[in-house]
Amino acid sequence: MISDLSPKANGGETSVPSSGTSTPGGGPVPGAAAPYAIEVERIVKKFGDFTAVDDISFNVKEEEIFGLLGPNGAGKSTLIRMMTTLIPITAGKARIAGHDVAKEPDQARRMIGVIPQALTSDLDLTVEENLHIYAKLYDVPKKERERSIAELLELVDLAKWRHAQTKTLSGGMRRRLEIARGLVHHPRIFFLDEPTTGLDPVSRVAVWEMLGNIKSQRQLTILITTHYMDEADRLCERIAIVDHGKLVALDAPIALKASVPGSNVIEVQFENPPTDWEERLHNLDDVTSIQHEGAGMYRILTGNGSRTTTELVEIAVHAGVGVKSLSVQNTTLDDVFVHYTGRQLRDELQKAYAFVMPPRPGLQP
Repeated sequence: MISDLSPKANGGETSVPSSGTSTPGGGPVPGAAAPYAIEVERIVKKFGDFTAVDDISFNVKEEEIFGLLGPNGAGKSTLIRMMTTLIPITAGKARIAGHDVAKEPDQARRMIGVIPQALTSDLDLTVEENLHIYAKLYDVPKKERERSIAELLELVDLAKWRHAQTKTLSGGMRRRLEIARGLVHHPRIFFLDEPTTGLDPVSRVAVWEMLGNIKSQRQLTILITTHYMDEADRLCERIAIVDHGKLVALDAPIALKASVPGSNVIEVQFENPPTDWEERLHNLDDVTSIQHEGAGMYRILTGNGSRTTTELVEIAVHAGVGVKSLSVQNTTLDDVFVHYTGRQLRDELQKAYAFVMPPRPGLQP
């Protein structure tokens, strides 16, 4: 869990597709003119013999929404913990608003707000009391504190519930409170770890819209981790795909999708296809790749959706194979993930969720 990062709470202690000005690996360029809010240079994190983050470099521009996309265990949260001074870096460097997180941790902390995946606000306090506590931890002057909290409550649409106990709020409202709490000291850079995990679709969209408004109104740089493709596509100006601790791709969503061979995706389900059916589909013109998803379902990447659709229906008719469903769509970030990692993100998530850690002694499951 990401813990409190306030200076007072810490005792006052001090080859990848990419766009923008960077080295081939996405790292900082000496003397580059572009301003960077976050600079990560060949960063490594090891836990014993296990390498959780392996030689990753990237820059995040001022007032950019930047996404780290990948399955659980890919290294996303470990990256955030290093960038926010919570765990030491094994090798490499990270700079926050120009401050080296290893050499100037206190200065770096003053620049950032951090929202962990877990909801950590005090359930027995009111919405307003939770914000006041964090404002005091960051030494926000009383007059400024009152004004800032009032503005934040309006910004996250919780003004009506300022006196409500936090435990009475819905999951979406509690997430909005967490976001307000992370902004109470006016940070320049905002880190959010899986900000919409566990929320219903309506609440997720509301959080997306709110983050867009906050970024515009407060000129924030935002870095989010997520395993939701639609979230990354909707929110992020650039996305870094992280897999097994490595950076495998980095670019704008539209550029990442354009980097995958095949401009269209055909999802088609056949009825009782023969064993060599995938091989026959590969022989169609313009087909670049095929994923067999089981139960007669195939996901086909093609450079010409209409022509491939016509051809596959024709071969199905000639072979006496029924077509149960068929749809044509544009390339998605899921296709990008498959292209760069060789597997689907949703499959990786299912594996992660199937593994349940045993409860710790003394804690209820």
